[in-house]
Amino acid sequence: MKKTLRAAMRTRVKSRCQLKLTTLGAAKVCFLKENEIARVCEAHFCSVGGIMAKERLRRGYTTGSCAAAAAGAAARMLLSGGRVEEVLLETPKGVILRLDIEDIRRGGGLPESKTGSKIAQGQGTAGEMPGAISGEWVSCAVRKDGGDDPDVTTGMLICARVWRQASPGVTIDGGPGVGRVTRKGLDQPVGAAAINRVPREMIKREAEKACREFGYTGGLQVEIFAPRGEEIAAKTFNPRLGIEGGISILGTSGIVIPMSEEALIASIRVEMRMLLANGGEYLVISPGNYGETFSRQLQGLDLTYAMKCSNYVGETLDMARELGVKGILFIAHIGKFIKVSGGIMNTHSKNSDSRAELLAAQALRAGADAATALELLGTVTTEEGLAILEREGLLKPAMEETVSRAARYLQKRAGEEVQVGLILFSNVYGLLGQSSLAGELTEKINKQKKYRQER
Repeated sequence: MKKTLRAAMRTRVKSRCQLKLTTLGAAKVCFLKENEIARVCEAHFCSVGGIMAKERLRRGYTTGSCAAAAAGAAARMLLSGGRVEEVLLETPKGVILRLDIEDIRRGGGLPESKTGSKIAQGQGTAGEMPGAISGEWVSCAVRKDGGDDPDVTTGMLICARVWRQASPGVTIDGGPGVGRVTRKGLDQPVGAAAINRVPREMIKREAEKACREFGYTGGLQVEIFAPRGEEIAAKTFNPRLGIEGGISILGTSGIVIPMSEEALIASIRVEMRMLLANGGEYLVISPGNYGETFSRQLQGLDLTYAMKCSNYVGETLDMARELGVKGILFIAHIGKFIKVSGGIMNTHSKNSDSRAELLAAQALRAGADAATALELLGTVTTEEGLAILEREGLLKPAMEETVSRAARYLQKRAGEEVQVGLILFSNVYGLLGQSSLAGELTEKINKQKKYRQER
């Protein structure tokens, strides 16, 4: 029966591939090998409850993918003198996107990228860019599509302008409509364009690929800009985060995976049940990509039975107790789990945003004075707050308070049936602390691997 169903699905998948899978709008996900056909179709949709699920939500792609694709296309047009109307972009997730290139423009003057000139609207060529050795530039755009994920940036043009520079390498900066970082503790330093690390790597890779393709050994400057970016950014969290003047160029996987709240919680349950059925009585759980990445950096921790829980900490503990999981080791970023130290079990910002208040409370418990607590209350990010705690010599005791209280609330929600441990970290300061059960749970998690190998 299973073989028949699998064969039927391959037939259905293949026929859909021959229709070029236009369900993603302007983008078509495509793979170059015949044996990856099934992966092609699944790249378009995410579903809950297996391949026969009724509700399937369309995936999209990030602003980072748009910027990288536009930068690669602009570089190729600059170096070849030709025209590029679509590009193939391999995302960090391994999905290859075929993206349409829009709004292609060429100019003979040096772009005024630092001052928000008329260039952003495709008008004018005046200005001067330090290091530029040629007045010739090419710009183009990719239209953002977030799939079925509700996202205010969907439909925006994410643009890249490329020109030659005297020094070797690829220089990346933001232009009009891309925000600037004004507060510490974010992915990029103060003063930098709000183009996060992974999108920067993607942009650089695409530009370097174009250079190799056309035998160009000089340097390139890449400017990412977004018409209407400043207007749209007002509808995001950027103003509160201290990112001014536009949107952020984001994405860690290159792909937007939409899910309704109900569907996402159901998918967590499905994955947990699968891990448990395959011997995972003790699990490693992270809220998201940051935790997953940090987990891989930890020495001596087997991640065979690792999964993500998104913002649904409480629901994850409830289902673990219900399904018979014996223990959970949470590995979480301070930005999410500072909320758990106050008993908040859904960490999404729409439900709670008391990070500064809870950080100040833990600092007071650790011996901070009123002035330090007041300063902490004025922070926008937890990383900014950690810098204050370090300056005051309170980082370690405040994090001990945070871990202790978060672990207590986690154990209370889980009940006696499930052991719960916590490892807390920061992108800047690394390991911040771990609960009393973290070591014991690590041993139990690793023993599962040994037991599996012996069997």
